[in-house]
Amino acid sequence: MSDAQPSRLALLRFLERVQLQGLERTRSWIAAEEQRLAELSARLPPAPPAEWELELDLGRRPTTVHVGGCTMGGKGFRRQALTRDAALRALGVDQLQACECCRPDAELGVLD
Repeated sequence: MSDAQPSRLALLRFLERVQLQGLERTRSWIAAEEQRLAELSARLPPAPPAEWELELDLGRRPTTVHVGGCTMGGKGFRRQALTRDAALRALGVDQLQACECCRPDAELGVLD
């Protein structure tokens, strides 16, 4: 029988195989969780549209108030949901522009 110890390189190769197996196992867990979350989100109803929206310019500064669902102006990251009180403040105190198409000022009852 040989009393020879495994070489340092052989031990490092063994460690590498064990770690790669662990990494593959973790990646399969991640893929399974991503699949589960995708299936869950597909079953959930879409969130209702905001009642009021704030349009932001490219510098992320507020410019215009819209009724929720208005198709005029910026989309996506250029829109921010507002509560009724925030929309009233934006039009009154902050004196932001009201969209000329959807007329949030008329809907909120703050026409000049």
